[in-house]
Amino acid sequence: MLVRKPAVAGQFYPADPAELASLVDSCYSHPLGPGRQPPAARTKAAVVAVVSPHAGYVYSGPVAAHSYLHVSSLRDPELIVVVAPNHYGIGSGVSTFGEGSWETPLGRMLVDSGATGKLAELSEIVSFDPEAHRLEHSLEVQLPFLQRIYGDSVPILPISLAFQDMDTAKSLSSALARVIDGKRSVLVASSDLTHYEPADAARGKDMALLHQVLKMDLDGFYSTLERLNVTACGFGAIATVMETAKILGLEKAELLKYASSGDTTGDNLQVVGYGALRFV
Repeated sequence: MLVRKPAVAGQFYPADPAELASLVDSCYSHPLGPGRQPPAARTKAAVVAVVSPHAGYVYSGPVAAHSYLHVSSLRDPELIVVVAPNHYGIGSGVSTFGEGSWETPLGRMLVDSGATGKLAELSEIVSFDPEAHRLEHSLEVQLPFLQRIYGDSVPILPISLAFQDMDTAKSLSSALARVIDGKRSVLVASSDLTHYEPADAARGKDMALLHQVLKMDLDGFYSTLERLNVTACGFGAIATVMETAKILGLEKAELLKYASSGDTTGDNLQVVGYGALRFV
């Protein structure tokens, strides 16, 4: 069985299991975090969908904790889907795993081969390409948060996007919604926001883009992205999860937390923006 080994353990997050677990837990109580530990009150919804950042935990972990506190409101999910950008451009444009597992210092999460197979069957743009995932951090860093909530009991459907255009998001979301439909599922879009601009400029651009997400306006999202040159690295992941959520009946988005790397480092000259959102 193919095991996808960690690419950024010891860099983006600790490689030691105990240290990693402690750091994840501390993100919830951090001054930028939600201020309480999971689980949240149980939701009646069948699907929880969020946007979560993917930088090193010391920078974006407390913001991600807002998303995962909401995720924890879904008990006993049957499937976890994580859609993330491909920063390296290695492999196919839209890639998943046929079978196997993803390993972190906290254990191994099995790939749901039935779900990945159905996704590839429903969408001709999806291929099985483990090479596209080998070096990528954006999906990997979401998994320890999920493992602290659910352990290794829930299978995952990992999706990596080198293609992030609107047509890809529409096509993928249509197929993904059919895979998820009828299953209690977690749906995560992995993305950071504006990169390496002064904090005030980054916030202005990010808020304009997130305003379109809050309206769940796909056309407005892509037009704002282009008009303001917002350097959100996982914009296609956000768009895909937003559209999938709409198809599955979620009606609106809520901004749970916005911060930047400057809020943790004190350097506001060149920051990266981070947003936590949920669809409800």
